[in-house]
Amino acid sequence: MPVIQDLLENNRRWAQARASQDPDFFPRLSRQQAPEFLWIGCADSRVPANDIVGMDPGELFVHRNVANLVVPSDLNCLSVIQYAVEVLNVRHIIVCGHYGCGGVRAALEEGQLGLIDNWLRPIRLLSHAHRAQLNALSDLDARVDRLCELNVIAQARSVAGTTIVQNAWHRGQTLAVHGWIYSLHDGLIRDLGVDLRSVEELVVAERIAPA
Repeated sequence: MPVIQDLLENNRRWAQARASQDPDFFPRLSRQQAPEFLWIGCADSRVPANDIVGMDPGELFVHRNVANLVVPSDLNCLSVIQYAVEVLNVRHIIVCGHYGCGGVRAALEEGQLGLIDNWLRPIRLLSHAHRAQLNALSDLDARVDRLCELNVIAQARSVAGTTIVQNAWHRGQTLAVHGWIYSLHDGLIRDLGVDLRSVEELVVAERIAPA
């Protein structure tokens, strides 16, 4: 198992390799941050945002938390969204969950884990709203995976419903919100068909398929 010193050595080797391949990489990176994408993902260590979409540092602005939740009381997440939209002027916000998410599974099983139960409450409420659909699935893993998808859809809509995104749309800023899900089994991302680009599109989406 790596120790702390190993991480520092790994960093030195990585920095040397990058500088060797592209001598201007770090000077260029230090001059500005200009990503077009904000990624809101799960804190799971198996889902490294930049790596799975093949992007370098500086190309993807990233926020991660347990089960990729976007809730109105989370000032950390909202601050990231505001900075991304109003300062960095990102053009796309991607909410990306992953199949087999431990947070989603915990919410579905409804056991008591402690403080995190409060954080996972929105997913528990979501599972209650879709109880019939989830119970119709054959096994627990299938129900977890479907709830992972439903959670991404709900959180993408939550992003679109923030005053930050709504105000950006009202002032004519080009901004789209997307919902994706990643599979740990094959490394592939699936587009869940959530592409919101205006207040009107959000209203229609919520009318057709309420969360």
